[in-house]
Amino acid sequence: MNTVESCEAIRRNRNDLLLILNQMRVGTIMLDEHGNTLFASNPVLNIFGKTADEAAGMPIEKLVRTNRGDLFQSIAGNGAGRFTLETDSAGGRHFWLEVEAVEDPEDARRKILFLYDVSEVYGLRKLLKGKAGFQDMIGKSHAIEKVFAQIRSIAGAYWTVLIEGETGTGKELAARAIHSLGSRKDKPFIAVNCAGLTDSLLASQLFGHTKGAFTGAVSAHKGVFEAAAGGTVFLDEIGDISMSVQANLLRFLESHEITVLGESVSKTVDVRIITATNKSLSEEVRKGVFRADLLYRIRVARIALPPLRDRREDIPLLASHFLSVAAAFSGKKITEISAGAMALLLAYSWPGNVRELRSAVDFAVIHSEASVIRPGDLPPEISNFSGETSYLPLEEIKDEHERFLEALRQSNGNRARAARLLGISRATFYRHLPPIER
Repeated sequence: MNTVESCEAIRRNRNDLLLILNQMRVGTIMLDEHGNTLFASNPVLNIFGKTADEAAGMPIEKLVRTNRGDLFQSIAGNGAGRFTLETDSAGGRHFWLEVEAVEDPEDARRKILFLYDVSEVYGLRKLLKGKAGFQDMIGKSHAIEKVFAQIRSIAGAYWTVLIEGETGTGKELAARAIHSLGSRKDKPFIAVNCAGLTDSLLASQLFGHTKGAFTGAVSAHKGVFEAAAGGTVFLDEIGDISMSVQANLLRFLESHEITVLGESVSKTVDVRIITATNKSLSEEVRKGVFRADLLYRIRVARIALPPLRDRREDIPLLASHFLSVAAAFSGKKITEISAGAMALLLAYSWPGNVRELRSAVDFAVIHSEASVIRPGDLPPEISNFSGETSYLPLEEIKDEHERFLEALRQSNGNRARAARLLGISRATFYRHLPPIER
């Protein structure tokens, strides 16, 4: 091959490489040792509204719009790694870009940046965890926001807490949130489900036992109160414990001392007690099966978790979160829930609350053969639900998001009918509908 042919081959290879780089959805930038742009692929140029000539020689801080003035220092100091940037495009669109910085294999002083658009992932994460979440609890309804405020107000104190709510409302999540926000957050959190345990097993689990303390005690066992020293013990289904264990628990709450089964000497243990129940403990006191003095001890601070039917505006957020988790777990590329399926989720009575909703979404992901959850993918008790549903007058709902969801529920997912109920055009309805419900 002569010189002319060699140059032509190099030119073709260069053009082929540029074509490949410019067709990729991943943006590419090459920087010199001073942080100036040597090359930027078309995806990068399109985002930031620059031509190749304009970008050439431009410092990275001027090309990539971000509030990080030390962007190149971050890149240079990051080595071969990844970090995330928030930036705005030339058209004003907000982006989250995951930036991977690697050294140029031909010149270690230069950097090659690969920019991945992760805006959708970060947007959903921000929606769920920022505006619509608290610790690991998801929601933005007035009812759940009230719970979040109560958790904040009691987390820093030492008070015992009673969390009341139906099965599946998230009582353990609330208990963990209280622990995580308090001064004991770096100490153990141990949860005990009191339901179904015999007196001896529960007493042993709480207070511990020595070897030979009872039949079957073949070795010593440290109880959860002692194991959680300095931290928090969460006693779920507190209404199911026997009167004898109630007496021992009351004694501990009054003295902060435990006596290990098989020992005669007590020891002091510092733990915070959070309890939960799906029963009315006041009614249990009236029945004579729960001690009134223990009830007064455990409900110094109280939180009542609302059932899902009383916070229906949180259903789309919860369902979308569960969908993303289930889709990732299953490997299926299911990205959304159809309006018809969402209308069924909004109309259903949810006797099992949030736990049942998660199970329903998992069921739908298992049975779906498309990228969208349809009504037929839902469990039969939901897809065939025909119970009485109370409708709120739309004009009485002040929050626009809640009003649109209620219209969608009343129209059984028919967006044209929902728009008519609101007195607006379908295009206007769709434009104002949050992306999760579209």
